[in-house]
Amino acid sequence: MAARYDETSAWMFDPAVVEPAVEVLASLAGDGAALELGIGTGRIALPLAARGVRVRGIDLSEAMVARLRAKPGGEAIDVAIGDFATTTVEETFSLAYVVFNTIMNLTTQDAQVACFRNAARHLAPGGRFVIEVGVPQLQRLPPGERFRPFHVGSEHVGFDEYELAEQGLVSHHYRIGADRAEAVAMPFRYVWPAELDLMAQLAGMRLEARWGDWDRQPFTSESAKHLSVWEKPA
Repeated sequence: MAARYDETSAWMFDPAVVEPAVEVLASLAGDGAALELGIGTGRIALPLAARGVRVRGIDLSEAMVARLRAKPGGEAIDVAIGDFATTTVEETFSLAYVVFNTIMNLTTQDAQVACFRNAARHLAPGGRFVIEVGVPQLQRLPPGERFRPFHVGSEHVGFDEYELAEQGLVSHHYRIGADRAEAVAMPFRYVWPAELDLMAQLAGMRLEARWGDWDRQPFTSESAKHLSVWEKPA
């Protein structure tokens, strides 16, 4: 997956998607350093570093980090290999962040709680923890159904499979190209905004802001995702 991640997720690398996120994160980091949990191939970390923010990262996948290293500026970003819920680095930061639903890669509530505690452990007093994550679309499921398509095209079909009792979500992707066909199923644990706020409280942080997107539009009952900012009290 690492070898084709940038290609299959090309829309996420569009400057129109990346630049608003970098703008918000740079303003929250201020003059301090930033820690990205699940840094991947550097979609956000590299342009954030180019803005003058010193960025470090944690990621479980050596293959994804190798792709980051191969990009201009990638060698300058220090990355610790490990589970971002528990792996630590010897530094404190003004900002820690998890973008694009990556918090759901932690497939148990305990792991997600541990991630909040790990973020708080790395933050200086007054530092912020930021998460970008989708809102579960359960209201769009007909009674008794578990599947919801999110993309249907000539080369890609994607649908989510919900398991309501355990807050499980498997994202299914089927891609058909000129020379290959691919099926991928990725497990996640979906999580509600109020549940994330409780996790933040357990980690000693408090909600500072919640927006519907990186453009800081209000978060409403119709929002498909949210961008939440918690502060570690000074």
